[in-house]
Amino acid sequence: MSVLSVKDVKKVYGSKIGGSTSIALNGVSFEVEKGEFVGIMGPSGAGKSTLLNVIATIDTVTSGQISVGGQDICKIKEPALSDFRRSKLGFIFQDYNLLDTLTLKENIALPLILSKKSVNQIEASVKNVATHLGIEDILKKYPYEVSGGQKQRASAARAIVNNPEMILADEPTGALDSKSSKDLLQCMQNLIESDGATILLVTHDAFAASFCKRIVFIKDGLLFMEIINTGSRKEFFDKILKVLSSLGGDNSEVL
Repeated sequence: MSVLSVKDVKKVYGSKIGGSTSIALNGVSFEVEKGEFVGIMGPSGAGKSTLLNVIATIDTVTSGQISVGGQDICKIKEPALSDFRRSKLGFIFQDYNLLDTLTLKENIALPLILSKKSVNQIEASVKNVATHLGIEDILKKYPYEVSGGQKQRASAARAIVNNPEMILADEPTGALDSKSSKDLLQCMQNLIESDGATILLVTHDAFAASFCKRIVFIKDGLLFMEIINTGSRKEFFDKILKVLSSLGGDNSEVL
């Protein structure tokens, strides 16, 4: 079952009545199935962030269609759009986006509180995701009291606690050391295997991308190619590096 469908999406920045324009996306189409871990890669300026923003409903498309869970998100207006974003999408950011005045438990529970879930539902859901991500022992701590890796796991827990249709991860390992990065990515893989989560990861890092099942490469606002992991992670890592080399993209650390 397709969770995300992107059809001929174009995004043009600039004036409609004259002046220069910039084409960020120029007819991108692809789909993500339920339970997939898909990466988006490409050189700087290729359109990765723009693509994530229009899928996240943070930005709007110039033309084309984006459906999440069978719902055309390009046709949803505020305040329904805010409700959709909160209930159907989960977000993991590079800078964590945790509130320092709240404990990790309170940060994770925030989407449930905003959705007006019962206290019992909140307690059970937070405990479940915290156990999955190995942070159940630090829930009473504040973000400034824990490591970057632990903060990012809390961010991931907050993203999945509401059982969203899809999790959008924007460079989630960018601020982490190699061990914390690997731990987080393995947790994300486990979420897919145990809970059937669907994750779309935007990254420049071949190491992070090697945890995905499939990579969609973007170049100059166009879909350049897709590759699928059919072997070991090391083999997939090498495939990714070859494509990035042909794109002129970034390389990364070795496995």
